Amino acid sequence: MSTSSSDDAAVQALDRVMREIERHVASAGWDGPVRVFALVRTAAALEAEPELAGQLPPETMVAARLDPEHLTAVEQEGLPAAEDLEQLLGGLAWPDTVHGAAVVVERVVLPSSAERDMPADPQQAVQYLMSHPERQDVRLAAGALRDGPRWCVLRTRANDDDAAVAAGPDLVPGLTDAVAATLL
Repeated sequence: MSTSSSDDAAVQALDRVMREIERHVASAGWDGPVRVFALVRTAAALEAEPELAGQLPPETMVAARLDPEHLTAVEQEGLPAAEDLEQLLGGLAWPDTVHGAAVVVERVVLPSSAERDMPADPQQAVQYLMSHPERQDVRLAAGALRDGPRWCVLRTRANDDDAAVAAGPDLVPGLTDAVAATLL
């Protein structure tokens, strides 16, 4: 099954905005909180609220005129209190004017063999994770659009460089699925 050019354009727009979001979060350094973004098609947002034109950079205005799929990310502040990421995402709902959503989280990744020696006690498990020699810190920016496309961007602390960021639709499918579920 081939994808249409509008599907390709939507994926390209999602890739661009997800990389932009991750670079924005990366500029604040590591060890940051979970951050959530609404994604809106720039042209539609400008049509609904023309005064936004004065708030957007000129290059964004040009991009929105040239590409109807162009997306703008709007960071959400004052997120509801949640015990974990699943609870936070489970409590989010978006109005129809929001075309997509994104979340940025940091995680510790270990090889599966490390699970064998992980302590059962939660406090000891955290200490074990933080001191494990094969630990990798990663930042994940996962996004989804209402009409289907999903995208994830991944940066490791060990290779903390814009040129070393991985991206694709299937990097962390559980996370992109959870973000997509907030749009239902």
